[in-house]
Amino acid sequence: MTSVHSRTRRVEAQERELRAAGADKVFAEQVSSVAQRDQLEAALEFIREGDTLLVTRLDRLARSIRDLMEIVERVKAKGAALRILAMDLDTSSATGKLMLGILGSVAEFEREIMLERQREGIAKAKAAGKYKGRAPTARRKAPEVRKLLSEGLTELAVAERLGISRSSVQRIKREMAAA
Repeated sequence: MTSVHSRTRRVEAQERELRAAGADKVFAEQVSSVAQRDQLEAALEFIREGDTLLVTRLDRLARSIRDLMEIVERVKAKGAALRILAMDLDTSSATGKLMLGILGSVAEFEREIMLERQREGIAKAKAAGKYKGRAPTARRKAPEVRKLLSEGLTELAVAERLGISRSSVQRIKREMAAA
């Protein structure tokens, strides 16, 4: 059996859980929700016909229902199955396939509802004048950026000294040139 999981504080505990469930090879990574997932790709390339891809939880595998369905199709195309330990779900059976689709849809629905509530809350706070957004920290440092650039420091040196990103320094530099 092959396994994959990503972005977790308890990677070692999950590895133990996967090995206890029979995983021969473990692919692990901790990346942001938008980063490329090289270890997931490696696991999907590694699996062969008759293998089972083990994951501890559904949210360790897929970021959306579309993502989940694409992964399931790739696993299926290789003649392998998917098993999610926390749900005791195995796609080698028709019932497992049905349950995975339903659970994935419910998870996506919950996320959409949460995002909708978040947008409503922000709109309400803006209407009440209580929501201003994130403070533009780099823009407040524009005079210091201009001064350091005029002293001949590089964009990277200015960014490091002021604790802002290089792209922020570049944006302030462009604004200086346009003025």
